[in-house]
Formats: sequence, structure tokens, C-alpha cells
Amino acid sequence: MASTKEFWSKRTLIGLALGQFVSLLITSTSFSSSELARRGVDAPTSQSFLNYVLLAVIYGSVMLYRKRGLQMKWYYYLILATIDVEANFLVVKAYQYTSMTSIMLLDCWVIPCVIVFTLVFLKTRYRYRHYIGVAICVAGAILVVFSDVHADGREREQSSERDLFVIAASTLYAVSNVSEEYLVKEGSRLELMTMLGIFGAVVSAIQISILERDKLASIHWTSGATLPFVGFSVAMFLFYSTVPILLKISGSAMLNLSLLTSDMWGVLIRTFAYHEKVDWIYFIAFAAVVVGLVVYSGQDYAKPIGRNKSPTVVWQTSDKSPMGESSEP
Repeated sequence: MASTKEFWSKRTLIGLALGQFVSLLITSTSFSSSELARRGVDAPTSQSFLNYVLLAVIYGSVMLYRKRGLQMKWYYYLILATIDVEANFLVVKAYQYTSMTSIMLLDCWVIPCVIVFTLVFLKTRYRYRHYIGVAICVAGAILVVFSDVHADGREREQSSERDLFVIAASTLYAVSNVSEEYLVKEGSRLELMTMLGIFGAVVSAIQISILERDKLASIHWTSGATLPFVGFSVAMFLFYSTVPILLKISGSAMLNLSLLTSDMWGVLIRTFAYHEKVDWIYFIAFAAVVVGLVVYSGQDYAKPIGRNKSPTVVWQTSDKSPMGESSEP
């Protein structure tokens, strides 16, 4: 059995801290999307476009300065960017048609998808304690949903079409997260951010010209619409910049488990911003997710060992950097 010092390793604490940072960022994007939806702004692809432009310009400038060639095939990034753009489109669109309860369920569906994808494609091997941690986290997230419904005192009607809308978004996010985990471990964070930004901006621009050109023209750009729009882009940029670091340290499963706490932060924001009631179940749910994160993240992390460029991942208790992993940002 691991000692307290081994359990609370530096790697564990960094992973937990980064996980909560990205969770707060994703909560900010959710809040911004909700505010835009309340004001009748329906331009999901446009919301993400500025983020991709920022990624391309900032990280692309650094990449040009360093004069680095591509380590991975360019079309890998094109495929990833397309998946990522559509995942963002679906989840932002969901705020126009689906209740907050369904959006919360999005997090729960991502977890099993990520576990399956990492098992099949990255050959990740999980221990029983990691499955236990996942189960506790998901149970806590489901309790948040019950808390949300119970506090309102009514069930929310959901059509099967809208449920599938949310499930499709979460599945694409799982594919995107696992693909990013592979690319950041086999290539570099700088290259990933640059190419994702370039292709994401191109795909978004094409989609905007087809689907959202008229919607953008009809928006009244008051401060109430502009501030959430810009806030969404800034939060997304910080989120995208931090995620590869967390993926390299902890993997996509830990990333998505950490994002479960965004539901908790979301409840707090709705409480103070919209003066909504917090149900007692919420506090039990929050405790469950925290316990699940600690159980999952303590001591062990998925680390690639052996030859570089191998996607095979095994569980290893060493706190040292994985052999063959690129030290490049």
C-alpha cells in the first residue's frame, strides 16, 4: 500500500491543480454560452473561431521563429481540427435547445468513451483503483443532475433528438481528447496548438460562411453580447493551451474526470449570478467527485515507456518523466 508521501506526489498535485484550472475555464465558457443564448445569439461556430485564430497566430509565430518542421503528418491535424470544430459547434448549439441538466450529462458520457478509446487505440492499461475512481466521479456527476432537477422541483422534458445531439458532441470530444493525447505525446505541444489553430480556423471560416453569415449580420453587438463572446474566446484559448500539458502528465481520462467538477462550479455560478437555489444533494455530489479524483489520480499515472513513437501505455509508479517522451513544449 502506498504511503501518504508516495500518494501525494508532485505529479499528482500538479495534475489535480491543472485539472481544476481547466475545469474553471470550461465553466467560464459554459457561462458565456448561456449568457449569449439568453440574449438570442445563435452563432456557435463563430464563438470558437477567434480561439482558433489566437492559437494559430500566437503559437504559429513561435513555431516560425524556432523554424521547426512538422513531426506528425499534417492531415492528422486537419482531421483533429474538423472533429474539434464540430464538437464545439454541437455543444454550444445545445445551449440553444437543451436544458442545463442535459449539458451536465455530457460529462458523464465522455468518460466511458475516453476509457474505451484509450484502451483500444492507445493500449492504456488501467488498474482496478482507476475504475473505482471513475465510477465514484461519474456517480457524483449524476448526483449533480438529480440535484439540479430536485432544486427546480420538476422534471425537464427532453426529446430523444436533443439527447442524441448532446451525446454526439460528447463522443466527438472523447475522440478529440484521445487524439490530442496521442499527438502531444508523440509530437509537441507547440506543433499541436499551431496546427489545430490553423486548420480549426479554416474549417470554422468555411462553416461560418455557409451556416452563420446571416446570423452574424443580424446580431446587435451591445456590451451584453460582446463581453460574453470575447470572454468565451479568451477562456477557450487558455483552456486549449493548458489541456496538452495535462494530457501529457495525466492522460485524457484524468482530464475528463477533472472536467466533471465544472458542473459543481457551474452550480455555484448560477447560485450567485442567477440567485438559483442549491440543493443539499449538490454537496454530496461535490464530495463524491473530489474523492473519485483523488482515488484515480493518486500515485499512478499512465506513462509511455520503451521506444519513442510507440502508442503503448502502461501503468508505472515512478514519478520520473517517461522515457522517450519529447521534452519539447
